Amino acid sequence: MTTLSVDSYVPGRSLLHRWDPRLKLISLLALMFAFATVQHLTLVPAIAALSLGLYVAARLPLGLWRQRLSYPGLLILGLVLVLPFSLGPTVIWQWGGVALRQEGLAATALIAGRFLSILTLGLILLATTPFLSLLQAMRSLGLPAILTDMTLLTYRYLYEIADTLATMQRAMQLRGFGQGPHAWLRLNRQALEQRALLAGNLLIRSYEQSERVYRAMRLRGHGQGHPERGTGGGKMQTWAPHWGLTAALLGAALGLIMAEVALHHGYNGIGL
Repeated sequence: MTTLSVDSYVPGRSLLHRWDPRLKLISLLALMFAFATVQHLTLVPAIAALSLGLYVAARLPLGLWRQRLSYPGLLILGLVLVLPFSLGPTVIWQWGGVALRQEGLAATALIAGRFLSILTLGLILLATTPFLSLLQAMRSLGLPAILTDMTLLTYRYLYEIADTLATMQRAMQLRGFGQGPHAWLRLNRQALEQRALLAGNLLIRSYEQSERVYRAMRLRGHGQGHPERGTGGGKMQTWAPHWGLTAALLGAALGLIMAEVALHHGYNGIGL
């Protein structure tokens, strides 16, 4: 059985849950950008501690972090298995033809630290903000209405596609396909043909449903005439902790960028 859940929102009463979605979106995106600019390993503990501190402040369960980052973690696992043994000339440990290299370890730590820290910030954003509130915040910050509608429809019909897929899989199992342990993991010719038919039928049904939804929306006047000028965002919260947290995170993002620039010039100054 295939299930799909793209909504990570976890109800709570932390400051990050009550934080105005527009301020939260701006602050966390700025912090993600600052994390992405980090090129020196000395800053990785700082970004890891910052993302971990925000996750703890949001009072989110650890199980959610493990669940949502399990699949992206496979990419990090691939890097851990390859880079430390293939990148750089400095060998710090060797056994036969296998050599552990200092530059590879540093590159792995840098990539893993940035990757996990950025994903943690993204999870905090989604887990402390309802999806509709996030869309309203993006709309009030200038996202075109057409993109907002497309995002909302995509979000809505991902669940419809998942339900259709589950129904089709159940029907195939009742007809004898997919019986036994690990049946869906088999890669013989018949199994591949069945999966191809399943994917094709799913795409056709999804396309037909999107056509029906589009016609229904047009009949109700969607996209006709002048769009509403209001964005539905309302006035930003003026509660002091909201602005204080925003200023703190924007300051941290600026500080990381300045530290990265200083380290870069420092290394260049000594000829590295």
